[in-house]
Amino acid sequence: MNTDYSQIKVLFVCTGNICRSPLAEGLFNAYLQQHNLSTRFIVDSAGTSSYHIDDLADRRAREVAKQNGTLLTHRARQFLPHDFDKFDYILVMDHLNYDAIASQTDNQQHLDKVLLFRSFDNENPDAYEVPDPYYGGLSDFVEVGEILNRSIEGFITFLRENRYL
Repeated sequence: MNTDYSQIKVLFVCTGNICRSPLAEGLFNAYLQQHNLSTRFIVDSAGTSSYHIDDLADRRAREVAKQNGTLLTHRARQFLPHDFDKFDYILVMDHLNYDAIASQTDNQQHLDKVLLFRSFDNENPDAYEVPDPYYGGLSDFVEVGEILNRSIEGFITFLRENRYL
């Protein structure tokens, strides 16, 4: 993990990189901008599958981002093994994403970077999965946005408590 005061590199990961992870990336960037922390971070997102490479985020994710004061312009990409070396934190949305990422390495230092993002949601300490809203409606995306915002707050608190920020 990053223990100096250089930029902290964060990668959000979901399945197709069109719903949860680009929304997390956008909301995280908005949070960083609001709190004058943007220069301290490099942020990206990726998917475990190749289903949507180069697609924009789902229109419902873009709508929730817009409701939260940010625009999603990210184009979907697939997680690549070299991402382990590029990022300090690889924040996955569910156990299936965790398993897909973990299966790409046997290096413990790489595995230590992979964390379930919702584990930082202090309102629901027993919930570890960010639900996939893809087959739902806008209200499902709104709920995911709320979960992501809470998890962002918890992640920033974690970084501060551990003196990474």
